[in-house]
Amino acid sequence: YSFKTYANRWMFKHPSPEDFFRTMEDASAMDLDWFWRGWFYTTNVVDIGVQDVKKYYVTSKMNQEVKNMMNARGMKESDLPPLVYLVEEGSEDFEESMRTSTLDDVTTLKEYIMDNLSPEERSNLKKPNFFYEVTFEKVGKLPMPIIAEYTYSDGSSERITYPVQIWKTSDKSVGKVIASDKEIIKIVVDPDEETADIDTSNNSWPKRKKLGQFDSFKKNKVKN
Repeated sequence: YSFKTYANRWMFKHPSPEDFFRTMEDASAMDLDWFWRGWFYTTNVVDIGVQDVKKYYVTSKMNQEVKNMMNARGMKESDLPPLVYLVEEGSEDFEESMRTSTLDDVTTLKEYIMDNLSPEERSNLKKPNFFYEVTFEKVGKLPMPIIAEYTYSDGSSERITYPVQIWKTSDKSVGKVIASDKEIIKIVVDPDEETADIDTSNNSWPKRKKLGQFDSFKKNKVKN
């Protein structure tokens, strides 16, 4: 519709780039200044990578962060109703037993589900065991959609495309929270190299080991 409006409005005329920008905004009823500015008025490049991945586990046990907050406010644990908490893997509150626990092991959550959901609702309820916070960074400053491929421990994979508008909320980095019933073992941004990303070394989690010049030379020599 936007391109049709542009063609009809400027038929047999000599539009400037600014006329195109304004028509696209008028027809779509969207503010696109943030997009035009990067693509047409700068020499920025596309470089989107995985900045950080945090893995969390659900527990009924109060974590240290909440304890510190309550102490600062002069509160006691008994002042709070039964709650569930997220514990980051590798933090001081993390316990190895959490790796094999499920949501059914979280007493507070299990009791809430039993008291508030019908048997039919409980049978249809999805219970993810893994929670992730993935942070993507826009190093090259040019906005593009984020094409992310998630690989799971069972060998399956899933691709999710986050639209370019995701960068309207933050110009440097954005975070996505993922709840999954399968463990994520690998994340790759732009797996098919469709976005003209100039640096793919930061596109993966875990980070790919970068070969030195000598290692690259040996690898190429073996191939030949």
